[in-house]
Amino acid sequence: MALTQDRMTPVRDGEVMPYAVAAGVEIFLGAQVAVNATGYLVPGSEATTLTYIGRADAHVDNSDGADGDETCLVRRNKAFLFKNDDADPVDQSLVGQPCYILDDETVAGTDGTGTRSESGTVLAVESAGVWVE
Repeated sequence: MALTQDRMTPVRDGEVMPYAVAAGVEIFLGAQVAVNATGYLVPGSEATTLTYIGRADAHVDNSDGADGDETCLVRRNKAFLFKNDDADPVDQSLVGQPCYILDDETVAGTDGTGTRSESGTVLAVESAGVWVE
């Protein structure tokens, strides 16, 4: 139903958000994280069913828990420096384009013939790694 009076709508800035963690996983502080097909947070890995979310702002161990037993704060909408894969590197030609999740600290330049989910957008490539937004 449409508003008929003023409403103080709740707000979050969206930069740091809590996400429900998937069963049986441990997420390390600083990890590249994604949500799986059922919407639970997991560490980045080579899979086609992940949606990139950002970087874990906490260490959370839900190894013995069920889906959602733990939550993890995730920092979003920022640029993060992830490792560049040696075998399938992100190069300068990919600036402004997506890179792909290889694991919770590494990105790759291609989807690995359909085996990897997209990470964020490549902002810069340096010797230290890849800046991903």
